[in-house]
Amino acid sequence: MAEVHNQLEIKFRLTDGSDIGPKAFPDATTVAALKETVISEWPREKENGPRTVKEVKLISAGKVLENNKTVKDYRSPVSNLVSAVTTMHVIIQPPVTEKEKKPKGDPKMNKCVCSVM
Repeated sequence: MAEVHNQLEIKFRLTDGSDIGPKAFPDATTVAALKETVISEWPREKENGPRTVKEVKLISAGKVLENNKTVKDYRSPVSNLVSAVTTMHVIIQPPVTEKEKKPKGDPKMNKCVCSVM
């Protein structure tokens, strides 16, 4: 039974409401490893799937999870209940292309000037 407390059942909720999982992960699993799982198990029929860990954002209990943290760092008291499944929301942010990085127009034109009279 102690083995159950060292693992966390997680399902990943995609933006369209479908899920990946649930699947058990040891407490020592990093968030980066969770993101790799999302990438490898991404449904093939869905377009615009993530290609790298940097494109995936995981949100749990209103917090964006950091890659270097572990499952244990984000464990909530509710997750210790028998047969509890933690839902993490998946947000995909495609990489920014060079075209999108370039500022549009003259940078001097984008300044805002306010005056109070």
